[in-house]
Amino acid sequence: MKRALLMLLLFCGMAYAQKPVFTTAKVKAATVYFNAAEIAQTANVTLPAGTSEIVIKNVADYLNEGSVQIGAPATLTVLSVQFTTNYISEFEPDETSPAIKRVRDSITIVKKELEKTATLKTSEYKILELLDKNNQVYGQQSGLSVAELVKMVDYYKAKRNETSNTINSLTEKEQKLNELFTKLSSRLDTNTREAEKTSAGKLVLQVMNEQAGNIALDISYLTGNASWTPFYDLRADNTTAPINMLYKAQVVQQTGIDWKKVKLTLSSGVPTQNNQAPDINPWFLQYAPNFIQSLQGQVSGLVIGYGNSAPRADANIRIRGMASSDKGKLDEIVVEGYRSTQRSKSNVAATTLETNITENQLSVSFDIDMPYDIASNGKKHSVTLKEIQLPASFRHFAVPKAEKEAFLIAQITDYSKYNLLKGEANIIFEGLYAGKTYIDPMQTTDTLKLGMGRDRKISIEREKVAEKSGTKFLSSRREQTFTYDVTIRNNKKEAAQIVVKENYPIATDKEMEIELLESSSADVNKETGIMQWELKLKPGETKKLRISYKVKYPKDRNIVNL
Repeated sequence: MKRALLMLLLFCGMAYAQKPVFTTAKVKAATVYFNAAEIAQTANVTLPAGTSEIVIKNVADYLNEGSVQIGAPATLTVLSVQFTTNYISEFEPDETSPAIKRVRDSITIVKKELEKTATLKTSEYKILELLDKNNQVYGQQSGLSVAELVKMVDYYKAKRNETSNTINSLTEKEQKLNELFTKLSSRLDTNTREAEKTSAGKLVLQVMNEQAGNIALDISYLTGNASWTPFYDLRADNTTAPINMLYKAQVVQQTGIDWKKVKLTLSSGVPTQNNQAPDINPWFLQYAPNFIQSLQGQVSGLVIGYGNSAPRADANIRIRGMASSDKGKLDEIVVEGYRSTQRSKSNVAATTLETNITENQLSVSFDIDMPYDIASNGKKHSVTLKEIQLPASFRHFAVPKAEKEAFLIAQITDYSKYNLLKGEANIIFEGLYAGKTYIDPMQTTDTLKLGMGRDRKISIEREKVAEKSGTKFLSSRREQTFTYDVTIRNNKKEAAQIVVKENYPIATDKEMEIELLESSSADVNKETGIMQWELKLKPGETKKLRISYKVKYPKDRNIVNL
């Protein structure tokens, strides 16, 4: 029994003392999400029977270890999988490393040149030896005329000088080759150490193999440092033809490995987000202390009624620092509910590829048929996913109070069938670049509106009518009247439909009184103060709109945004 146990321990020790088997994984496919990528790789390795350690190189620098999957034949059992960026082998370095292989090939070439140079030097030394021996023979011979003797000496001198110069050149070349050999040997040692301590990702597998032979491995995992962003090119020749939309993708990856000739799939999914559905708890209202309730009412009347910016209708007061100071004041009061409209922009280019679109339950996937190269350099790689003909109706839109220019708007119905995603779009109208717009299909309206740029062939002016505007003081109240004329002219050769919007102020305090005096037959929303006109202007036609309103409020108060 003791002998069998010792044999078993010896066998296990020999098995685990085997050298690790190195192999390099090749990327065959990549599915890129908005904030990650799922990489599929293949590797081949020759294994003996029994236990082995496999070191798989050329995997991503950082990956989700819980997402690693290894596909192998039934004869191979994967005992453990470990990811590391600092693998140090106790055995011989991997000779398949490109850096090591290049240096070894260079050393082989230098060695061959050294051998060739040594052979040539030996030949030249033999020539010198032969010349010296023949010179001695000629010197001992008699009966040579002076002319023949001079001719022999000249030949000997010239040939010996030529041979000596050749030997010197070969010696110099040999010296340089030896210096290069020394440098290459030193570089080989450095690259060998770097290959063992490289920061590139590696998967270390402990496996049990039933029979020796070549094993094919399929590897997949989820990694960060990869993303894609949708964007578009919108091309329109005129306002009667459909819009030609190029659906594009901007792919960026810094996974640490280059993707060469891979099958690329782009997905709108976000695999790293929290997928736990939220819950809701009972909402119990509580009264605030009396001094806080009183102060909140004062702040509400001051900030919302006469503040620097107009809050939304659902703006609210949030009070921080519930403990009062020595003077009975709160530490901080915050007004919430202000709008913000900021967007980031980027410039991209595109290359057309064949694409298959798969609409899943929770996402949309774009499968690109053509193999694609994406380097791990953090640069933007662009690809055109598909081309869409969008039937559109065109209208102009103007808000003279904000911009004294008309904007051309394309209206798209039934847009959900195109699987559009949020993204920027380049606008090319009538063959000219007209700027950028933003496509947001995540809306509840039936019509998607796309801004196609400014139409400078429609002139707009907005002027204050001085004789119809002014300020009056009536007892304790101030009365201000504002009147504006908006003039719109169509300088185009065709008719234009224009939606014009203006607004007048809305009271946010009971002491304010606002009266709309004139609206030029606009469609007025009294809750928001928005006035809208739908105009159809013939070529060269001009129309004028007048807006007038009156505001009354206490004269000891100031409205800063009037």
